[in-house]
Amino acid sequence: MFKVLLVDDEPFILQGLKVLIDWEDYGFEVYTAQDGKTAYEMIEEQGFDLVIADIKMPVMDGIELLKKIREAGNDVSFVILSGFAEFSYAQEALKHKCSAYILKPVEKESLISVVEKVIASKEDKEIETNRNKRFEKAYFEQSLKRVLRGKHSDEDIDYLSTKISASDDMCYVGIELAPELDELEVMDDEKNNRLDKLYDIAAEYLGNDNYLLMRYGFGDENIYDIGFLYTSSIGKEVDQSDEVFLKEMIKYLKRVSGLTIVMLVGREVSGIESISTSYTSVNILHSLQGFREKKDIYFYEEEYQIKDKGIQLCKNKLDELISAIELNEKDKIRHKVDEFHDEMKKSGITGKAYNLNINYLFFQLIHITGEQDSEVDQEEILRNISENVYEQGIRRGSKAHLYRMACEYGEYLGQLRKNVSTGVLAKVEEEVKNNYASNLTLKGLSEKYYVNSAYLGQLFRKKYGCSFKDYLNRHRLDEAALLLKKTDDKIYLVAEKVGYKDVDYFVNKFIEAKGCTPAKYRKQEQ
Repeated sequence: MFKVLLVDDEPFILQGLKVLIDWEDYGFEVYTAQDGKTAYEMIEEQGFDLVIADIKMPVMDGIELLKKIREAGNDVSFVILSGFAEFSYAQEALKHKCSAYILKPVEKESLISVVEKVIASKEDKEIETNRNKRFEKAYFEQSLKRVLRGKHSDEDIDYLSTKISASDDMCYVGIELAPELDELEVMDDEKNNRLDKLYDIAAEYLGNDNYLLMRYGFGDENIYDIGFLYTSSIGKEVDQSDEVFLKEMIKYLKRVSGLTIVMLVGREVSGIESISTSYTSVNILHSLQGFREKKDIYFYEEEYQIKDKGIQLCKNKLDELISAIELNEKDKIRHKVDEFHDEMKKSGITGKAYNLNINYLFFQLIHITGEQDSEVDQEEILRNISENVYEQGIRRGSKAHLYRMACEYGEYLGQLRKNVSTGVLAKVEEEVKNNYASNLTLKGLSEKYYVNSAYLGQLFRKKYGCSFKDYLNRHRLDEAALLLKKTDDKIYLVAEKVGYKDVDYFVNKFIEAKGCTPAKYRKQEQ
């Protein structure tokens, strides 16, 4: 509620002001004082949204009270009451930013007008404050994402240095919604709702450090995730080690959200300029988690720093498997996967040694494809192919998982050689143009046009400079802008017509794209 302080040395006038309007109905708690000195002390101690003071009072009059609180830097709305109609009083009051000057006896309508103006002013300030916070958060996220991807400017580093202690050790942490067997049946809007829920819970858990959180850290439309930059000072504030803090955090997020999630903790680095290294390590964790024992949290240092001596690498069998993948021969791929697993069983290879073998396989595949198209993020392709196989219900780390993933990678290599991009991208663009209100997904379009979804996503980003989801959103919002200009449809109806089922999500996206609410945009354009 708002707080109003009524100040007058005449008790019956104070009582009259208290009952002249229903203050509670306007959302105000009422406080009183009978001289300026007492009022000033109350303002300093409690803070008020509105002060209404008589101009003539003992100890300290209304003008003196106004001058003193302005000198103290307080911008509270201040109203002067006076029985004197002389211009000099009004002039003095206005000089010190008096909100209104009302003559006694006070009329109900005059008081209501003042109160409504105060309420409107407070709401406008709150809206402006929230807008500035959103813009500040968006700018911080964009700067951080550029640094994470190693595409930053000196200005980005300078800006982030004002927000993050350069002396802290830090690491990038990814938290993602783990795919379920029924994930294909879950609509994008529902996934976004789950992600928003996870983000809000994580923000509450991090408290004052929640500005380090961001949505879609991977920047991939197929991965629903949040990420944050963990700094060593966060754990120190609660007297916990980095490992304990993050383990407690994932437990809390799982318990409160009820969602199936996984946390990926990147390599620890020193200094803001080095966090791209940590971000890359989380991408690697994501790419290869399907070949690890399933856990709630993965630490890069734990998963990839193999210290054992004499670990065996089944290099010959892996090279033969890689050759079969290059030729895209499914029968041969199956045969070579069987041989690879048989050799590992005979040699008793498990755990870290198995991880080393898989890492070698993936490294070679990324190297082969990188030579054919150096501008495509091959690690992301590999990760998406692995995830796609898992979504089909094949257990992570199993022989079947490795076989299907190898087959899909073989198909991808074939498409890479044929350079299928030109025709397919034109078809996808036409699909968006004609069916943008439908539940279009990159996966669905890739199946329709017989192209690997991971490769199509990379081609799309390469040509348009954004993800498919961002491109679709941008087109939908442009269509929404046209509807707002040309029709009188309600906002929820505009949202539905362009493909958004969640009105709040639509409004937030519209603000991000156009810089104002749909209602304000319509008013400006019309």
